[in-house]
Amino acid sequence: MPAIAAAARQLEQGELVAFPTETVYGLGADAENPDAVAKIYAAKGRPSNHPVIVHLAPGADVEYWASTIPDEARKLIAAFWPGPLTLILKRAPHIPAAVSGGQDSIGLRCPSHPVAQALLRAFKAGKGGVAAPSANRFGHVSPTTAQHVRDEFGDGGDSPLACILDGGQSEVGIESTILDLSRIGSHGPVLLRPGQIGSDAIASVLGVAPRLPDTAAPRASGTLEAHYAPATPVALVAPGDLQQAIATLRQAGQSFALIRCGAGAVPDAAAQMQLPSTADGYAHDLYAALRAMDGAHAAVILVEAPPATDDWQGVNDRLRRAAHDSQGILSRLSGTRQ
Repeated sequence: MPAIAAAARQLEQGELVAFPTETVYGLGADAENPDAVAKIYAAKGRPSNHPVIVHLAPGADVEYWASTIPDEARKLIAAFWPGPLTLILKRAPHIPAAVSGGQDSIGLRCPSHPVAQALLRAFKAGKGGVAAPSANRFGHVSPTTAQHVRDEFGDGGDSPLACILDGGQSEVGIESTILDLSRIGSHGPVLLRPGQIGSDAIASVLGVAPRLPDTAAPRASGTLEAHYAPATPVALVAPGDLQQAIATLRQAGQSFALIRCGAGAVPDAAAQMQLPSTADGYAHDLYAALRAMDGAHAAVILVEAPPATDDWQGVNDRLRRAAHDSQGILSRLSGTRQ
């Protein structure tokens, strides 16, 4: 495919390429070229100590990238690669520290999207790695379509991207699960960021549930408290409190957009979307919904909180981070105190 070959050449020349994965669209650069990786950080406005994930082609030599591959990693690779699971391993000494935010670890994953796989196979004949965080400005809502990427970076002469590969809407819709195995001997597996692959699925392979992050855990992509946020404040509201929250905003004359699982339209919402009642369906639509509700320019986006079960772990993580900087927004808008 000419577009894939051209994009692979641009990566090899040190340029940035946006490409689809099954999770979200990635902003890619040659993982072994520190100058190219620096372009990612500059384009996103990303802190230089915040690591990026390296994407590998199916069947790639993981031992080239990691100095140690524990048995647990091999089991998880066999079970979940290609797929939405990133493993944190000890970085091989010859791999530049730029992709790891200066740490001695590295995040690796093999995406399942056919366009991503074709690009990775064409890039350096399948022997390279593409460093690729989500293709958006740092902290913003991640893109799940090529148009979302254009909305973030443009698509002309002023864009920092050499090209954008369009692979349709991302199937999963939220970023990969990140599991730390770099300290497996002392800490066991540690779940740094949940995703579609939850704790139960990991435990079914390893025979032990992953631990929660500790203070010494490696820094990893998308794990800051505030992340994945639209410009409009987000308020995460328990289902039983939703009607009261709407009534309070109405009384204060404040506009609101609404994302919910439950049926039933709210007549005076500035915009609203009903997302699927399954975790996978909700995740698939979540970021597009946040972007659409952000476009309504309401005073706040109300999100009806989903269930708290393991299969919703990744969705709830993203919503919590999206709402982090908006804590107390409902009381401020209504002029009350909590």
